Amino acid sequence: MDRSRFVSLSALAFGLILVSFVILGFSRLVLPFRTARLLAGPVGLVAFGLVCYLLVRAVLSALGLVEIEE
Repeated sequence: MDRSRFVSLSALAFGLILVSFVILGFSRLVLPFRTARLLAGPVGLVAFGLVCYLLVRAVLSALGLVEIEE
């Protein structure tokens, strides 16, 4: 993985977190809270998984086990 790919995946994760909050906020205006959470949940879960993956890659890179190329 190169640095530009790592940065773009980080930006995607941040964007997915924002989208999850926007979905939750706007759907709470017209739907019950439980339904709003069910709509926003999958997006938040994907964002969480991506953040965990990027964290593991960054830690492995810091330890020198797997490189993040230039």
